Amino acid sequence: MPTRPGQKAIGKPAGPADVAAVLRALEQDASAQYRADMGPRYGIVTKAPVYGTPVAKLKPIARRLGVDHGLADALWRSGSHDARMLATMIDDPALVTPAQMNRWAKDFDNWAIVDTACFNLFDRSPHAFGQIGKWANAKDEFVKRAAFALLASCALHGHGSDADHRKGLALIEGAAGDDRNFVKKGVNWALRAIGAKGSPELRAGARDLAGQLAASESAVERWIGRDALRVFQKAKRQAG
Repeated sequence: MPTRPGQKAIGKPAGPADVAAVLRALEQDASAQYRADMGPRYGIVTKAPVYGTPVAKLKPIARRLGVDHGLADALWRSGSHDARMLATMIDDPALVTPAQMNRWAKDFDNWAIVDTACFNLFDRSPHAFGQIGKWANAKDEFVKRAAFALLASCALHGHGSDADHRKGLALIEGAAGDDRNFVKKGVNWALRAIGAKGSPELRAGARDLAGQLAASESAVERWIGRDALRVFQKAKRQAG
């Protein structure tokens, strides 16, 4: 993998040569077996071009490139799934704008790119909770998942105030009836994350909400609530 060509100023757009060099590296590190397994084994189904570069190979490339906002956005615009995964690992959260977050979200078409963008990048943006509130009402399955994957990521990494996460619990309650697979799993993840990592008040609120959902007449709400309660109870036993 060639070293980054020159020290570009933060935010400076990457040139075609930069992008081409990274794409070549992604192709060289690709695994035909991983590419074949993406859908059947991992549930990663995308319309974007795919090399099949495993995350374990992406991380060393990201370390060599360092933080580079311009290159990250250029890699995203390339349309490659692998390049977009890498972009989430090298972008600068301080330079990410709501417009960029919305533009990237329009390209979300699988859980892996959603969760990686939220967990590696978007949760460190000062715009995270504004986007959570906006995306929680999205019609698109993966944009709506992004709201709750981002909420979970913020909770797990200790970002946001109690007030932010109380609003998050209200969003969880409002979305718990959405039976689409990737939405309900994102909602469940967010509830479990707040219940595990929030303040004592937030943990109590998450447990109360989980109990409420577990008693619901809605099958999807019951699944979300019961699964969260199971995780909370297991953690309590382990702590005790």
